[in-house]
Amino acid sequence: MSILVVGSVALDTVETPHGKADDALGGSALFFSTAASFFSPVNLVGVVGNDFDFSKIEFLKEKQVDLSGLVVEEGETFRWGGKYKKNINLRDTIFTDLNVFQDFKPTIPEHYRNSELIFLANIDPDLQLDVLDQIDKPRISVLDTMNFWISGKPKSLMRLLEKVDILILNDEELVQLTDVTNLYQGAMQILNKGPKAIVIKKGEHGAVLVSSKGYFLAPAYPVRKVVDPTGAGDSFAGGFMGYLSTCEDINDENLRQAVVYGNITASFTVEDFSFNRLKEISLPEISERVASVREMTRF
Repeated sequence: MSILVVGSVALDTVETPHGKADDALGGSALFFSTAASFFSPVNLVGVVGNDFDFSKIEFLKEKQVDLSGLVVEEGETFRWGGKYKKNINLRDTIFTDLNVFQDFKPTIPEHYRNSELIFLANIDPDLQLDVLDQIDKPRISVLDTMNFWISGKPKSLMRLLEKVDILILNDEELVQLTDVTNLYQGAMQILNKGPKAIVIKKGEHGAVLVSSKGYFLAPAYPVRKVVDPTGAGDSFAGGFMGYLSTCEDINDENLRQAVVYGNITASFTVEDFSFNRLKEISLPEISERVASVREMTRF
């Protein structure tokens, strides 16, 4: 079952207590695609500048990622720089150069429009709404957003919530969106807007799934050394939707399994810079960690 992702492709300069990477591959669409491709073919829509080195993403073609929706525009590729503190959950953004991404208006290729699973990665909500209008009745649509859009385009975001099946965001964003500090109450408020489920990312503390069927908490896999947390959230979404793409039914049990697979996929991402760790592993290694979490939580 194919997955469509619409999001950013970036070059990241990242410094952490464990080292530094300059112009490393990044962006929501690339992290998501790399993670989801362990499970299913992925169709990617994004934009890069004519400075982008496509040889760096050749590995994605071997991993079932169709890049024909990745367009090249005159100018430079989106660049982001960040420096993580000793507490690696905290970081400072050093620079954000949107470049060609600033005028990105995604056009979905005709052969992508029947994709069954849609991931609207973190971009302008108006663009996300436009993407949905270009798709032929997806089986499931998943939305990601961030605090910038929650404060900057709340009306567009509310319209989106009426149209998508699942919302993924972190606990701080949920509080900002609902003005409710209790995560369960906040999640229920969102469910009343339209989504069938909400996934709340809690970083090193795992993730929470809330739906009309109930409440599920999945712990994070205990990573011994977090080298670079950049892209962990998009990798989570890739593992989450990748697993769902293998399911005949999108029911509560499969959603719970998908949250665990999302956590596990992200656990590999943070062990190295960029996609370095994800490029090394295989689906059986992901399944091994899933089995470990199942044993950890058995009582």
